[in-house]
Amino acid sequence: MRLKNKVAIVTGAGSGIGKKIAEEFLKEGASVVFSDLLEDNEEIENLGENAKYIKCDVSSSKEVNTLISKTIEIFGGLDVVVNNAGIGSLGGVTDVSDEDWQKVIDINLSGSFYGIRDAAKEMKKNGTKGSIINISSILGGVGFKGALSYCASKGGVVQLTRASALDLAGEGIRVNAIAPGFIETNMTKDVLNDDDFNSMVKSSTPLGYVGEPKDIANAAIYLASDQSKYVTGTIIYVDGGWTAR
Repeated sequence: MRLKNKVAIVTGAGSGIGKKIAEEFLKEGASVVFSDLLEDNEEIENLGENAKYIKCDVSSSKEVNTLISKTIEIFGGLDVVVNNAGIGSLGGVTDVSDEDWQKVIDINLSGSFYGIRDAAKEMKKNGTKGSIINISSILGGVGFKGALSYCASKGGVVQLTRASALDLAGEGIRVNAIAPGFIETNMTKDVLNDDDFNSMVKSSTPLGYVGEPKDIANAAIYLASDQSKYVTGTIIYVDGGWTAR
């Protein structure tokens, strides 16, 4: 088991990519805190003694700090953080309201920053050579019409990852990001159910099909494990070849 004896936090783990990452971490031997916005989650608490649920709104620095301190209190340490919590957003440059813009930036970008900063503080304090994994997107590296806020937030995550990796390399703390292509989740269900959009996605993806959450979880396991001990500041595109075009 590649993550035996490691303690991990996965935000946005109530469903979709985050849930699959957290579940696969458990299978690999980690103790895992699933975090999301629900007050409680009985399904997760029933996964066994190595799985815990903690509510957290990542747009609040106070709540992220509490999430990390509670995790350490429960499991005695922290080795891996996956900053996965995020929201989608549609709207072009003249359509996005101040409120919509701020909400996307607060959750997708600031939430990742709080997770990196507070996890790194604890890892440095305890001498832990940890792994921090951010979830960006192909739209953090390429433009996409009508998704201005989302593209900007995920592009920010890419640069946040690179700069943080340089800041923390001396401590042996690695920071990397995964940039998924279009993945079948509740967040993408509506757009992928549109025949024209679905055809566009598949025709734009060299492998010719939409990915699944486990594709992202597999990359996260690699980055969380000691197999990637010489990897930091890297963006791994798991996109079926979208960004190779």
